[in-house]
Amino acid sequence: MSDKHMPPAHPFDFDAVRDTGDEDKLHEECGVFGVIGVTDAANFVALGLHALQHRGQEAGGIVSHHPEEGFNSARRFGYVRDNFTRQSLMETLPGPLSIGHVRYSTAGGKNPVIRDVQPFFGEFAMGGAAIAHNGNITNANALRRELIERGSIFQSNSDTECIIHLMARSLQRNIPERMEDALRRVEGAFSIVAMTDEKLIGVRDPLGVRPLVLGQVGDGWVLSSETCALDIIGARFVREIEPGEMVVINEDGVESHRPFRPRRSRFCIFEHVYFSRPDSIIGGRSVYETRRQIGVELAKESPVEADLVCPVPDSGTPAAIGFSQESGIPYAMGIIRNQYMGRTFIEPTEQIRNMGVRLKLNVNRALIEGKRVILVDDSVVRGTTSRKIKEMILDAGAAEVHFRIASPPTAWPCFYGVDTPNREKLLAATMSEDEMREHLAVDSLKFISLDGLYRAVGEAKGRDTGCPQYCDACFSGDYPVEPSDQIEKGFALKAAE
Repeated sequence: MSDKHMPPAHPFDFDAVRDTGDEDKLHEECGVFGVIGVTDAANFVALGLHALQHRGQEAGGIVSHHPEEGFNSARRFGYVRDNFTRQSLMETLPGPLSIGHVRYSTAGGKNPVIRDVQPFFGEFAMGGAAIAHNGNITNANALRRELIERGSIFQSNSDTECIIHLMARSLQRNIPERMEDALRRVEGAFSIVAMTDEKLIGVRDPLGVRPLVLGQVGDGWVLSSETCALDIIGARFVREIEPGEMVVINEDGVESHRPFRPRRSRFCIFEHVYFSRPDSIIGGRSVYETRRQIGVELAKESPVEADLVCPVPDSGTPAAIGFSQESGIPYAMGIIRNQYMGRTFIEPTEQIRNMGVRLKLNVNRALIEGKRVILVDDSVVRGTTSRKIKEMILDAGAAEVHFRIASPPTAWPCFYGVDTPNREKLLAATMSEDEMREHLAVDSLKFISLDGLYRAVGEAKGRDTGCPQYCDACFSGDYPVEPSDQIEKGFALKAAE
């Protein structure tokens, strides 16, 4: 396979986005997209990845296959728009079959290296295969040790590479069967888009933690992390890939397989709160409408007298609209986001770094001065950004500052494909709600309850039904799959505290 993956001429600034406020958010670690049955499929994949950029901004990759030229790939650091819009690059990715991946690096503080950028490719006895993965394999360390002891040589630090090695050791007769065989050894969360020289493959783990949808464009087929990426290429949404389902797509159409023992679905509830784009559809529900309804529930649960409801842009906007509609308090854009703040805006000197969120957000002083302000945000993780925003609001002359948060307190790390701080760095893991209010020095602080969040996503009876529909481990500590690698490192589950 030809691999056009030389790094860009100018190094990508991986730290700049964290230095302007995003360091205090949870980050989805990747998005996947694949197309079969169209001319120049890689061009469609590049557009799809652009629509999924919110799921991973640090790197992206595309693999394509042409009947005469074989497999080709390109991997780059940075935004899709800065790399995969170049005609000279896209011409190296011909063919009617292609998959792609956007990545946000895992926690740990290390800058990513090009060999960790997906999709990964492997050459098997029956031909080549590429794979892109959204999620996290919770027994990857144990699998890696076992595979290395048996002679496997790893080229990356990614847990996804374990799947390639497990497939290589499988004795099954074709690549889809080898993938089934490999994934039965895997624990955790995985939504996968893969390809052979003539097939596009999609798989979701038995719990369906991460999203994956099927679409159709002309006579071709599309797999995507979200429906918003179907829209950008004019594809028609067909259905969601079901938890525990594998689809194998070729020129004859779509085959559905069920390689795993059936289990009750535990889709990530934070996809509704923050990760997915508001113009996507999840489970037949508009993400935007769900977030607006979260604001409605939050206003019912935690009313407060105030003059304005202001979102922390952009993720707090739908919930702020819902809060305003339910409370009758006027909605206002009290904080303005600089839409043109790029990661390489300016050399990130220490003086610039200390400006923090002011590079990205600015207070609408004329609107705020003298007002009692309700700030609506999607979450509080470490609390650092919330404190900076509160200070900006007070500096602008606000009389009172009240925080309303559109998710329950984030008290537990996620091990299913989200970049989460260690538990001791999560504000809600070490403080009560009152202690957090004092720490943030605001007039009031309220989070939506877990039951309120469930009502907002359409579960009228809330969470307390004995069999929650969603994975809400970051709020509840109820992990649907034991994070065995983390337990081995000393992580204590809630029941063991």
